[in-house]
Amino acid sequence: MRRALAYRVFWACALGVGILDQLSKGWIALRLPYPTYGESGAICVVRDFCYLVHVGNTGAAWSLFSGRSVLLALLAGATLAAIFFWRRSLGLRDRLAQVSFGLLCGGIAGNLLDRLRHGYVVDFLDLHFGHYVYPTFNLADAGICTGVGLFLIFSLRHPD
Repeated sequence: MRRALAYRVFWACALGVGILDQLSKGWIALRLPYPTYGESGAICVVRDFCYLVHVGNTGAAWSLFSGRSVLLALLAGATLAAIFFWRRSLGLRDRLAQVSFGLLCGGIAGNLLDRLRHGYVVDFLDLHFGHYVYPTFNLADAGICTGVGLFLIFSLRHPD
């Protein structure tokens, strides 16, 4: 029990991201047909900026490796296992490291669940910046990117 409590910040972040990710994707699935692209049929949050859509991505970020969902699921599982086995050398006793890896693992797990259930990752956040449309993403993706960014900060603070 003492070991589990040592990683409580990690678990709180991982479970928080994973649960919020799955709840948000479930809400989207109830509200929008699959697939919903573009502004027609989407839910407008902020006109000309933020829309909620319902799309699937069989690839990784920005649809890289599209159609390789099984390979990406195996890579996600291997990444989660590697983080578990090397948690001491990754510095997971530090609170910032626990937050960064918690966000990262929660995001990886959320997208992995989608790949196992649907064969693709459900994406729904569609941002527009003038004529540029940012690639559609989800809360798991946001957790992964934020976790990686925080780990870079952690690595700069602890170069050992």
